[in-house]
Amino acid sequence: MALLEISVIPLGAGSSGLSAWVAGLQRLLDESGLSFKLNDMGTIVEGSADELFAVARKLHEHCFSAEVSRVYTVMKIDDRRDKQVAIGDKVASVEAGKARPDK
Repeated sequence: MALLEISVIPLGAGSSGLSAWVAGLQRLLDESGLSFKLNDMGTIVEGSADELFAVARKLHEHCFSAEVSRVYTVMKIDDRRDKQVAIGDKVASVEAGKARPDK
């Protein structure tokens, strides 16, 4: 499994507020069947690298379907092959590290 952090920003959408756009993108993620978690600055999605690249493209292209002529998408992928990773694992690891006084 891999993790994707993605932010999709339609430019020239007529308003500085993007919550309606984000809600539409979240519906597409629901339909994808992939696990995801919205945060204040983007969305984390869990899946294989192939699935993540495909869903990123779908999210990016979706904004063009509503007559927006420019979309800015930022994404990061952490594709770890030596062990299974899931949403929340990294945060849990940091929290566990805070409990150790040797660091």
